[in-house]
Amino acid sequence: MSLPVDVDSLTATWVTDALRTRHPGVRVAEVQVLGQRGSTNHHVRLGLTYDDRGGGAGAPDTLFCKMASLDPAHRIAIGATGMGAREARFYRDLAPTLTMRTPTSYFAEADDDGAFVLLLEDLAASGCAMSDGTWGIPVDLAAGALEDLAHLHVHFEDTTRLDAVRPWVTANPAGAIEFTAGMLRHVIDDHRDVLSDAYIAVGEMYIADPLAVIGLWQTGRQTLIHGDAHIGNLFIDGTRVGFLDWGLTTIMTPMRDVSYFLGMSMTADDRRGAEPDLIRHYLSVRDALGGATISFDEAWQAHRVHAGYTVLASFLSLVPPYNGEDQREFSDAFRNRAITVLDDLDTVSAMRELLG
Repeated sequence: MSLPVDVDSLTATWVTDALRTRHPGVRVAEVQVLGQRGSTNHHVRLGLTYDDRGGGAGAPDTLFCKMASLDPAHRIAIGATGMGAREARFYRDLAPTLTMRTPTSYFAEADDDGAFVLLLEDLAASGCAMSDGTWGIPVDLAAGALEDLAHLHVHFEDTTRLDAVRPWVTANPAGAIEFTAGMLRHVIDDHRDVLSDAYIAVGEMYIADPLAVIGLWQTGRQTLIHGDAHIGNLFIDGTRVGFLDWGLTTIMTPMRDVSYFLGMSMTADDRRGAEPDLIRHYLSVRDALGGATISFDEAWQAHRVHAGYTVLASFLSLVPPYNGEDQREFSDAFRNRAITVLDDLDTVSAMRELLG
């Protein structure tokens, strides 16, 4: 089954075939594009009308479709990271085995050329809430989200489970580090006026010796992590936090997820008042699940150090397409979260002390 590479290719016939794994008797009569926008990838909201002859009982009336960017240059750049293939593999192979809340997947496949298509639950139709970037995950729900992350992390501390996913989770393109360092150099040089001293200092550390900084972040017990649990990749379903956008899932120390979630999904005021207790809560859940022991002092130091990753995660907010008017509010709030957490945790001192 060939994958669509543009919105016009999302035909009734193709969607019918895509839905047949979960809904074998379904026949889609019409596909309506309810909305679309370009970002890292291309996002399309689809409305489905079913043929009475085939029926659509139990099948979704709307779908969220995620596919490779329609912009040729951006498509090549993002495709080279393998994010689409990694996320498709996650939804196809791993999501059904996890206890955490993720969007229901109806179809997830990728081609070797970087094309991919995900047909996922329409979270808005399910009554879920997603932030515009200006509000964050509240403290009580953050505790539950950290419990879910603890389950993920401890589950994949088992070496057999981790080795089973390692080949496709850790596939990274040649030249990715050089590309990141070059883009970061450009952003720092052109946008110093909106960046803090700490933000620039972390960026300069990475540019000067990216392998040393990456090595610092990789220190500690390894497991499968979400890798990108910021406010834009989370949703609230009742009293539970859900996780989406798994294209950056990787093998790393679990404190990367914890630190990044705290710094980039909560408001600064909520985080400041609760982060020591939330870290202790995460550690206690790990202990109860039989995970490798991490002391609070070790976890707090790791939190300070991993906060530096927020620079790599947020600097692209200042380049297209993320600095466009339609994404400006989210991008500014996202970058400001990083700037704030770096100062709050004195991340520059913590990184410099360990880098020597």
